Amino acid sequence: MRATVRVLISGVALLWWTAASGQTVTVVHTVNLRPDPSSEYASIRLLAPSEPPLTLLEPGPESGYYHVRTGAGEEGYVWGRYVRVSAAPTAPAAPLPSGPGVPGSASMVGCGDSLWQHVYHPSRLLVQQDCITVTGMVVDATAGQAHHQPDGVRHEPDGDTHAWLEVDSQFVSLINSGNRSDEAGNLVFEIVCHYSVTQPDAKPACAGFTDHTTIPPAGTHVAITGSFVQEKNHKQWNEIHPVSRIEAQ
Repeated sequence: MRATVRVLISGVALLWWTAASGQTVTVVHTVNLRPDPSSEYASIRLLAPSEPPLTLLEPGPESGYYHVRTGAGEEGYVWGRYVRVSAAPTAPAAPLPSGPGVPGSASMVGCGDSLWQHVYHPSRLLVQQDCITVTGMVVDATAGQAHHQPDGVRHEPDGDTHAWLEVDSQFVSLINSGNRSDEAGNLVFEIVCHYSVTQPDAKPACAGFTDHTTIPPAGTHVAITGSFVQEKNHKQWNEIHPVSRIEAQ
């Protein structure tokens, strides 16, 4: 009886986590649905990229496998490299400010990591939201340029990245006319002080600080956290700037 109660409690906890997370798993490469997180036993069946989104049952992988449930109600494990986990679309639920934003400054709160003190000329950025997490696919921002960069990122003279994120559908409201006309419809994300600074008046902002964030290659689905801002110059496109964190999914 005690064992039965324990199983029931575990089941309730699992259902609560699933409902709260809202995360789904998309098959991006043919993958086996296995009864355990290993290849020791025969698979339940083969899942193709056409498979409807799977429900994620546990927050993290086990031995590289994700615990999932199919649309047909089958439970099992899939190899993490052949699927993509989509973050719960809860972040954009709160509407973003519709006004012009607040001019950035070195004392901005941001995501609480003091990165604003390393933003070159911060007042050129209008802060729409201090800290936000956006998901999408990293896109090569140098593909159509004369100087293609191996990392797919434009190396700005102020030391920042000029990178592109093709946002997931729930974040399309973050894309404005400047993003569409000059950034191929992508959201720009800038990691400050990531490259060598060649612009003289930008050097003080990066003095004594260098970023070592690993930028996932183009085609990687990621979650990017940082301040949501609009450029006052150029075509006034929207950016995540400064970026606080990038997590491959």
